[in-house]
Amino acid sequence: MSGPLAGSRVVEMAGAGPGPFAAMLLADLGADVIRVERTGTRGAGAEQYVMHRGRRSIAVDLKRSEGVEVVLGLVGGADALIEVFRPGVMERLGLGPAECRSRNPRLVYGRMTGWGQHGPLAKTAGHDINYIALSGLLSCIARQGDRPVPPVNFLGDFGGGGLFLALGIVSAMWEAARSGLGQVIDAAMVDGSAVITTMLHGLMAQGRWHDEAGVNFADSGSNYYDTYTCADGRHVAVGAIEGPFYAELLAGLGLAGVDLPDRSKPENWPELQRRFAEVFVTKTRDEWAVVFASSDACATPVLTLTEAPNHPHNTARGAFVEHDGIIQPAPAPRFDRTPLQLDRRPPRPGQDSIDVLKTLGYDSGTIQRMIADGVIGIANQQREETR
Repeated sequence: MSGPLAGSRVVEMAGAGPGPFAAMLLADLGADVIRVERTGTRGAGAEQYVMHRGRRSIAVDLKRSEGVEVVLGLVGGADALIEVFRPGVMERLGLGPAECRSRNPRLVYGRMTGWGQHGPLAKTAGHDINYIALSGLLSCIARQGDRPVPPVNFLGDFGGGGLFLALGIVSAMWEAARSGLGQVIDAAMVDGSAVITTMLHGLMAQGRWHDEAGVNFADSGSNYYDTYTCADGRHVAVGAIEGPFYAELLAGLGLAGVDLPDRSKPENWPELQRRFAEVFVTKTRDEWAVVFASSDACATPVLTLTEAPNHPHNTARGAFVEHDGIIQPAPAPRFDRTPLQLDRRPPRPGQDSIDVLKTLGYDSGTIQRMIADGVIGIANQQREETR
């Protein structure tokens, strides 16, 4: 493994959304991540689900005491654990913080939930859209007078959830290296998505932001920070906030020297948006991309997921890579001395069960018995190889 976390080990209790995303980030950074799946987990398409890249996988029946003991064995040699269940589930399994840290006092125990470990909503269900709704973040993603638009699940699951969990784990691991003691991390998507809105709270305090969507300079309210439809139905994104950038935008649009309303007055923004829209619709998206290719107008084509890997800047940066026949985002950020690289492809559930058990000291006879008893699951291909 390469990367700054090479030599560390993380146990990931299999789940969906922000937990796997945090585990992917840690694996990309070089950690040895072992994903603990439930036995019987269906693995159709597992090797194409690139968010599970970089791990080993073991399938364990967590309802069996012998299976729980396997996980505790993994915890004993780990730096961190990630779990994404509702509060109390890990304790009922016998894998709560007390049990795990009794095996390994240095363990960083990362808990990822939507609502957090306590509070009136802690034990209720929810999804990304619910957490960012309660934090105030979702209300910002709308045009004036229109309903909020769900931002896929990028902001709650990944921005407010997985990224904050990964940061918390790395921070706690760094502290544990000095103190010799781990700690429990209570990472909640509602908390993290609230932190994402910090800038807006500061702008509101300064009187520079209104608590209404679509009327502010950076939320589609202004003409200089918005998207525009082109002749081919595709779009250009404009972010010309600063004066010199705005001047270049006007020049590219052929509006330099034209008598336009003062953009510093918000009441003029609707008219300016109308004027801009009339110009943008006269060329295709890619024609505008040529116009603004080497300028500081802050005008860029809105690319699709399949188009983005082929953009010249992304190819020059290596922002996307092809690994095992699948185009996917490359690990980030960049490190000059401990570079990141993709290693393991996404595993089938239980693909590495035998290998992981051997590293824990289990002999072949015990491993085969545990497989036969259903305590441990193995991937179909691996099952054929063991016959």
